[in-house]
Amino acid sequence: MSTTLSIAAKSYPHTAFLAEPGFSVEGHPVELAAADPIYKAFAPMVRELRYDFSELAIATYLQAREAGAPIALLPVVLSGDFHHHSLTRWPGSAEINPADLAGKRVAVRAYSQTTGLWVRGILHEEFGVDAKEVTWVTTEEPHVADYVEPPNVERTTGKVLDVLERGDVVAAVLGPPALDGAQGPLVPIIPNWREAEEAWGARHKTVPINHVLTVRRDLLEAEPCTVAALYQAFGDRIEARKAAETEPGPRVRALRFGVTDELVAGLQIAIDYALQQNVIRTPVTVAELLDDFTRHLGDLA
Repeated sequence: MSTTLSIAAKSYPHTAFLAEPGFSVEGHPVELAAADPIYKAFAPMVRELRYDFSELAIATYLQAREAGAPIALLPVVLSGDFHHHSLTRWPGSAEINPADLAGKRVAVRAYSQTTGLWVRGILHEEFGVDAKEVTWVTTEEPHVADYVEPPNVERTTGKVLDVLERGDVVAAVLGPPALDGAQGPLVPIIPNWREAEEAWGARHKTVPINHVLTVRRDLLEAEPCTVAALYQAFGDRIEARKAAETEPGPRVRALRFGVTDELVAGLQIAIDYALQQNVIRTPVTVAELLDDFTRHLGDLA
């Protein structure tokens, strides 16, 4: 009997094929991990290599690679979005200019959360606010156990929405699940955020990457044909989803398959922002991030 492949991935339209009855990869049955929300799969993947394949936040992958975790990045972006609108304040709270956040307290689920990575990069790039000038109030620890947070990171209790509502912070970074499920309209702090997001995208020629597809390095080395088959299956669904959209929004435009200019740009900016913010502390190149893929599946690039 063929070895079952364990896969941790959120249920998106472009990942629904994983749950189809009888779906297999090169004769391997597939077992989907029960991880909801999907970020609950990240720590088990980077700390224990619990899954063969896993969706992983790009910030978590960068930290895991720096810590020496034997996990390979595949050039598949499973989710992404612009994030100017992810910096919010509670309805009725005092207005604040993004440039005035220096010296203030801002909540984020974890300092290493990818949405926070993008928001801090935007604050630095567009408003001159350095990450170290803000106290980041967090509710969770990093997924990568070896990562040491900067001294301006605090831990508190409750959910980020709770921290924001009780006024412990002036603003909060909230990713799509929290924003989509929030009670009442949270107020984006960045003015004209829709226009600002599209301007960022035009300037950088990409949409920010949130989650990518990763694989255990030992599986990639031992069974490159199996990895290649699943990689192609993801690619087919992503390309089909993008082709079906006549006017795709940023969450669809963010989806990537293969080593494209947009993917390389997104990875490079994530690296740059991560180094600026001490999310990682060792410089790395995009080519190095893709080295495992290139060596074992280079003909698919």
